[in-house]
Amino acid sequence: MSKALLVLTSVALLGLSGCADMNAQPSSSQSAPAKATISAEAQAALATAQADVKAAKAKNALWTTADNALKAAEAAAAKGDSAVVLKDAKFASSQAQKGLAQLNEPLLKVGD
Repeated sequence: MSKALLVLTSVALLGLSGCADMNAQPSSSQSAPAKATISAEAQAALATAQADVKAAKAKNALWTTADNALKAAEAAAAKGDSAVVLKDAKFASSQAQKGLAQLNEPLLKVGD
């Protein structure tokens, strides 16, 4: 009797494990969707913008417009839109450089 119970239990477990595979994820041999790619020029502009924003942030000279434009450029890069990456990255770089240049300007002094 115990052998029959053992055989029935084993068959049931094998049957259940077969059903569990029906909802399994596809094997890793199938490639995942490719990441969106941007042009080399857009990649270079994005890298420059990231460096400029990082430098401005380090000196507490980062303008919010530069930060927002960099975020927009990074989002466009994730979508693969090179034209938007170029536009936003160049704007972010320009704004970060102006923020750094502002540090060299004299402070406004009111009165004597």
